[in-house]
Amino acid sequence: MATAERLRRAAAGAVLALLAVLAAALLPGPAARAQPAAPAPIVALQPEPAPVPAPRIGVVTMGPGEVFWERFGHDAIVVEDPATGTRTNYNFGFFDLDEPGFLGRFLRGDMRYRLVALPLAEDLDYYRQVGRGVQVQWLDLDPAQARALAAALADNARPQNARYRYDYFRDNCSTRVRDALDRALGGQLQRTLIGRSSGDTWRSEALRLAEPAPWMWLAFDIGLGPRADRPLSRWELAFIPSRLAEGLRETPRADGRPLVQSEQVLLPQRLPPEPPGAAPRIWPWLLAGLLAGAGILALGARRPRLLAALALPFWFACGLLGLVLLLGWAFTDHEAMWANRNLLLFDPLCLLLLPGGWALLRGRPPSPRMRALLVAVTLLALLACLPLWLQLYPQRNGHWIALLLPIHAALARVWTRRAA
Repeated sequence: MATAERLRRAAAGAVLALLAVLAAALLPGPAARAQPAAPAPIVALQPEPAPVPAPRIGVVTMGPGEVFWERFGHDAIVVEDPATGTRTNYNFGFFDLDEPGFLGRFLRGDMRYRLVALPLAEDLDYYRQVGRGVQVQWLDLDPAQARALAAALADNARPQNARYRYDYFRDNCSTRVRDALDRALGGQLQRTLIGRSSGDTWRSEALRLAEPAPWMWLAFDIGLGPRADRPLSRWELAFIPSRLAEGLRETPRADGRPLVQSEQVLLPQRLPPEPPGAAPRIWPWLLAGLLAGAGILALGARRPRLLAALALPFWFACGLLGLVLLLGWAFTDHEAMWANRNLLLFDPLCLLLLPGGWALLRGRPPSPRMRALLVAVTLLALLACLPLWLQLYPQRNGHWIALLLPIHAALARVWTRRAA
């Protein structure tokens, strides 16, 4: 029994020893106990980069010059880099007189102009030399609008994008500035100006600005047809740079604030400013026509050969101008010349009167053919009196009718009466 008891105790001790070994293997010892987690590394916070300031956008308007293509003034868009202060002028008014085929395209109405980006200071040098004034209107654009406009102008100035087909009234240096601004403003400029009109027309503006150069005034007034007499909206009137500047002053931003933030004179205008202009009054032209007609009748009765000497250059001038108008209508893209009622007054048929006029100068009587031509020229001139309300596209040429119809009628009266 004692022996059995000892065996049970030995077995129990072995079991306890085995459990102790297993516990030691499974439970972590002092060296293997969990340690506190290491602190996360400290990362220094970097400040966000400051946003790049938006460029400053302005519209530069130049006063009229003395060369005929400078009479209407000029404008451009200036972009000021806020980082460097550099001012780049985007100028849509460049053309090359020495470009092959320039004259032919000019006559056909197919001219090509281009956009050039150049430093503002460099562009101003020319205007300073010739005495033309320059002012800039700084615009209050949103940063996104300013960046988009600057990027669009830079892309447009690339050589492959810079050229465009020029039109005096519908697509010129000023309308290009207007359209670029309107795209950046999301159409706000057009919405402001399209519904307004001052009653001005292509003709009235062209004559106003050409007034200091009489030959240019005559060319516009004779050469422009009825399309030039349609009243324009303020949007269309922006083909004149000074009119675009006026329109910008009247245009609000989408939030109601003025679009023009400030204005600055860069150069004073030393040349005469734009003339105010006024529509021709008919009565002086009518008086001149009636006096000329009376003189023709008196001279025809007393000095017919002298009258023939005076009539020859008159017929030549009328016929030549009429031929130019006819060719411009038939063979060019100068739409402003089309369907010109002045063809009835400056009649190409007058050229056919020259041989008969030469015979009159030599003392011969007028031939039946010449008498018929004189009557035809007078009747066509009389058709120009068709009341304006009957014309689909009325043309404001009453002063030319008042001047030339009495002259044509008097010449026809003199030579048909002498034949009788």
